[in-house]
This record gives sequence, structure tokens and C-alpha cells, in this order.
Amino acid sequence: MVQFVFEQSGNLWFLLSIPLLLLLHYYFTRHIKRKALLFANFRAMKRITGKRLMTRNKFILVLRMILLASAVLAVSGTVMWYSGTTNEDDFVIAIDTSSSMTSEDVAPSRIEAAKKDATIFVDSLDSTTRVGVVVFSGISLIRAIPTTDKDVVREAIDSLEPLQAGGTDIPGAIITSTNLLLDNSRGRAIILITDGSNTIETFLDASMQRALEYAQEHHIKVHTIGIGTNAGPIGYLPTYYNVSAVYNEENLLQIANATGGTFIKAETSNELINAFQIIADKTEEQLIRRDLRAPLMMIALLLLFAEWILINTRFKSVP
Repeated sequence: MVQFVFEQSGNLWFLLSIPLLLLLHYYFTRHIKRKALLFANFRAMKRITGKRLMTRNKFILVLRMILLASAVLAVSGTVMWYSGTTNEDDFVIAIDTSSSMTSEDVAPSRIEAAKKDATIFVDSLDSTTRVGVVVFSGISLIRAIPTTDKDVVREAIDSLEPLQAGGTDIPGAIITSTNLLLDNSRGRAIILITDGSNTIETFLDASMQRALEYAQEHHIKVHTIGIGTNAGPIGYLPTYYNVSAVYNEENLLQIANATGGTFIKAETSNELINAFQIIADKTEEQLIRRDLRAPLMMIALLLLFAEWILINTRFKSVP
């Protein structure tokens, strides 16, 4: 599968200049030919030079049309997406830091287990892999933009603490994480770690649908890891309330399926590290992004020089 996307599609209107170039070329060719026939003795000149002196310069015309098309496509922000098999993803790790993540049903706590195993995952990645970090509860915050500097990523993960803002805004986390991966040309994936405790009803269908469409539009996979069990009370509530916080499996499965990602349950620390390993080892066909703006502009420049050389040599005008 190959798909072309134009990030500045309004500039495609300039392609209408190509048929205009075609019309003008033939108009001026005929006009110049009429004028030349009034006084030029082409038979004599052909006997002397052995060349046909009046041509339509079709080769130059084609060259100019390709040059113009390449320039217009370059300024239109042409991007090619194609199917390829790769496990060379760049990642944004989005970690739920709502208060329910302090629950201790996953030792030593959900958030501490997520931090520890996320760090192990980062250390296992190739040195060329870029990783970013996002935290979310009622709001989403960027802790590290995607980088190959693992020390920066480790520090961002180690410094995570439960946020005071209530709720678990998963749609906002998906959109924020997607924005961090927009300029990436490799495979792109989000690892969303959450217990999914929906305390302010942010799992509204409309907001989730917008987030999924945004990730799909930019060909980003979202792997979801549901951390926690129903075994114990929420960490920030007194134990006598006996209220447990657990992810909504249906929602996390929906997110993964909609974006081509994987949903994994993690009820223990070992299951969490195994979930990271599954994602790290995952090799599958996905859409890979190639920005064609620079190559197209290079083609236009090369054709411009080629045209200049040809009109001053082979297609040079006779005085």
C-alpha cells in the first residue's frame, strides 16, 4: 500500500500552470516559426549545418513540465506513506499519574511499578530509538520530548509523582502523545499505561472518538497496558471504603484495535515488564512515513540546470 498526503494541499492549484505552459509553448513556437519563415532560407541552412533548425523542442517542454510539477509537489508538502515490516518504532510512553495509581495491589504500587518497568524498557531499546514521556490525570503534561538521550528519559520517568488534578483524561493523553510524534519518519507508537479509573467521566464517546481519529490520521499505533486488579482499595482512600480502581478493559481494547496497537493486561510487576517486552519485540507491517519535499526540490533544481545546459548547447538558438 502506498499513500500520498499533501500537508499544504492548497498549493496543488499551482499544477494548473502545467497545461498553461503547454499552451504557451505551442503558441509561441508557431508564432516564432511564422516570423522565421518570412526571411530564413532553411533549406540552405540545413544543407550547411545538416540539422533541422525549426523544431518544437518537445524534449525541453517535457523537461520543464517535470521541473514545474516537482517544484509544486515539493511546496505542497508531499509525504509518502508505504507499508513496510519494521520494529524500529519511536515511542511516547504515556503514564497515568492519577491518585488511583498509588494503589498497592501491584507492588510496590501501580505508579512505582510502571516507572521501574518503563525504565527497564527504555534501557532495552536501540540507541537510535527516540522516546518521549507524557503524564496524565485530569490534564496531560509533557515530561520529555522524543529523544535518543536515555538519561533524559530515565530522569523524566524517575521524577514522576501522582498529580493533584483529578480524573484520568485518556483522550487528552493520546492527542498530546501524538503531537510529539508528528515529525517522525520511523514507525511511531504510543505506550499508554493506565488503571483507567474514570473519576471525572472523561471517557466520553465524542472525546475518545476524536482522539482515536487523530491518532489514525497520523498513522500512530497506541499500545495499551491495563495495570491493576480488583483485589484492593484505591491507595488514596481509607481502606475501610474498600473501593477498588481498575482499568476499563473494553475502552483500552477499543483504543488498541482502532489504531493497530496491542492491549495487554498487567496485574503484577512481572506481567508489566512482559508487556513492555512484547511491545519491544513486536515486528509487523505498518505504514512508514517518507517526506518527499527535499527529494522533489532536488529533482527540480537538477532539471533546471539540465535545461540551462541543453538550451545553451544542443538546443541553442541560431542567431
